[in-house]
Amino acid sequence: MRPGKRFGLSANEKNEIWRRWKAGQTLHEIGRAFDKPHSSIRCLLLPRGGIPPKARRRSRLALTRGEREDISRGIASGSSIREIARHLDRAASTVGREVTRHGGRPTYRAHEADDHAWESALRPNKCLLALHPKLREVVTSKLILDWSPKQIPGWLKTASLADGSMRVSSRAHFGPLSSPT
Repeated sequence: MRPGKRFGLSANEKNEIWRRWKAGQTLHEIGRAFDKPHSSIRCLLLPRGGIPPKARRRSRLALTRGEREDISRGIASGSSIREIARHLDRAASTVGREVTRHGGRPTYRAHEADDHAWESALRPNKCLLALHPKLREVVTSKLILDWSPKQIPGWLKTASLADGSMRVSSRAHFGPLSSPT
């Protein structure tokens, strides 16, 4: 299985699954739409607690793919780092670090540098419900019982649970984690 691919689904298909889940479709309905067993869909949704991931987007301060292409062209034409930076209206130190970080002048490739930057920008922290299976089970059971997302954190706070890590934010947006049929 290729990295980043789960159950043979592309990023667009995963986004569509999350959209359908948020719209209230059952696991079975979503599975039929993608010709996958409902258990595969559940395995995609469950680690995030049924909460769709936020769409990734670049920081407005980060170099764009186009800027990286311009850096690559500047290097190929023999321009200095300062000339390239002036052309991009960026600090020379920014361009110099970019080139150094991705192999230096002889091996800098814009496409590879952009892919590497996109991957390294991933947030290292996982969803709380993905990290704590016991907490996920408690939240899931309460959601199945039709508790509201605001009731669950309050109950967790007052319940005599030995582990203090059994807490979730009252601003969490839970969706149903399982569905009949």
